[in-house]
Amino acid sequence: MKRALRRLKRRAERGVTMVVVLILLTVMLLGGLVLARMTEASTIAGGNVAFHESALQASEIGLNTAFTAVRNLSNEQMAANNWYSPVEVAKDSKGVPNVTWSNAPSIAVGANTVRYVVERACTVADVDYPLRECLVKQIPQPKSRVAGSEELEPPNSKQFRITVRVEGPKGTVVTVQSLVTK
Repeated sequence: MKRALRRLKRRAERGVTMVVVLILLTVMLLGGLVLARMTEASTIAGGNVAFHESALQASEIGLNTAFTAVRNLSNEQMAANNWYSPVEVAKDSKGVPNVTWSNAPSIAVGANTVRYVVERACTVADVDYPLRECLVKQIPQPKSRVAGSEELEPPNSKQFRITVRVEGPKGTVVTVQSLVTK
């Protein structure tokens, strides 16, 4: 009878061990699934950062293209068109002009689409007093040392705000603004 009791104990112990091993395997499986999910999330986040950086670098091409267009802009071309406004445009809460971006000129840079608009930093289209109606950059001039000589107004340059919008893969949108002088 003692032998029969020993055999029953051994069988009972083997069964308990099997249950413990199954529980541990289940916990390890769940841990592995969690780690796999964390790795996937970090890969997606890394990809999003790469898309954002790519779009940010592509915005430089838009800024350079818009600046070249501003340099070539003559007074006859001051009428509003699809990329230029002679006055400041209404802006949204983030300071981005409210324009129809699909009408703006576009440049393909890799997988990104770069669009730009330019606005002169003025409150009126027909500027009579640039120092009061526009944002201008004045260049300091040396002054005369002769007593009683009249001080001259320093020359001023026109200021333009360039806004570049880059649309990339997976819904990436980057907006960059720059103030340039002509």
